[in-house]
Amino acid sequence: VHLAEEKYLFFLTLSPGAVLSLVCRDSYEAWCQIINVSETQAPFFTYPDNHSNETNLSVSTSAGSKYRLYVGVALAIGSSIFVGSSFILKKKGLLQLADKGVTRAGQGGYSYLKEWLWWAGLLSMGVGEAANFAAYAFAPATLVTPLGALSVLISAILSSYFLNEKLNVHGKLGCILSILGSTVMVIHAPEEEEVTSLDEMEIKLKDPVFIAFAVVITVVSLVLIFVVAPRKGQTNILVYISICSVIGAFSVSSVKGLGIAIKEILEQKPVYQHPLVYILVGTLVLSVSTQINYLNKALDMFNTSLVTPIYYVCFTTTVVTCSIILFKEWNSMDLGDIIGSLSGFFTIIIGIFLLHA
Repeated sequence: VHLAEEKYLFFLTLSPGAVLSLVCRDSYEAWCQIINVSETQAPFFTYPDNHSNETNLSVSTSAGSKYRLYVGVALAIGSSIFVGSSFILKKKGLLQLADKGVTRAGQGGYSYLKEWLWWAGLLSMGVGEAANFAAYAFAPATLVTPLGALSVLISAILSSYFLNEKLNVHGKLGCILSILGSTVMVIHAPEEEEVTSLDEMEIKLKDPVFIAFAVVITVVSLVLIFVVAPRKGQTNILVYISICSVIGAFSVSSVKGLGIAIKEILEQKPVYQHPLVYILVGTLVLSVSTQINYLNKALDMFNTSLVTPIYYVCFTTTVVTCSIILFKEWNSMDLGDIIGSLSGFFTIIIGIFLLHA
């Protein structure tokens, strides 16, 4: 349709029942707006048909999805650097307190709150978790969480310099395997997720399978905290780590949900009116504070070289299981990608244990 001022109105049928209208100077400009390329590339697409419209729109969407995936991966790697450093700083602070003879964190003391080095570690972890928070908004949890293995790698390297823990041949091989496993997981990771709004998130949370999973996780956490920890916590490394790992399922799910809420805020939607936001915030605060408390106890009572790999494996396994149940991120993957992701994950696990062999 010809309009005034040498402009044209284009009507494009994208799919049955859907019409896109554009006001442009010519067909080149209209086509460039659709496929998001510069006008210098437009002559190549001078006479597109309906089929090519759909194909190029699909390519553009795929490119955007890839971009988001890479942003999520970059944030996850940055998070691992800060989190890995935080383990060393907090451990160093706890060791200094032990030398002073004060009540240790593993014995119920909170003297570490007066130690600046511990606070530096907490700040480093806060920055890392903030980057991790953002990563969940761009990439699937089944990819972001396993990339946390890099924090163990950073921790192992730094501990050899600052905690006098030497990195032997097995450790170096473990570093290589961890990096290879992470790379494989990135290659085979799902690109998109089904949950894109708080309403969809609420529907997922009401799924009977997830409710059953959440009940089991809650019961196990309470038993570990009030029954097992007082008796076995100071002698069995798995007790404190299990508490952190199990509760981690709630913290990561909350972070993912709040990431969706932030997206809707940027879209100027009335998110504050949705009660789910406040539930997610409360769950996140409670779960993270509990994790920090028991992780401090584990670091204080046991060697860092044992705590980090075991915590990573337990935490990642719990979170990936929760993610599969809640977000069903693997539904869009074919068998080859699923096998590739699992292979990468198990390669990371082998590398983590070799790091501390």
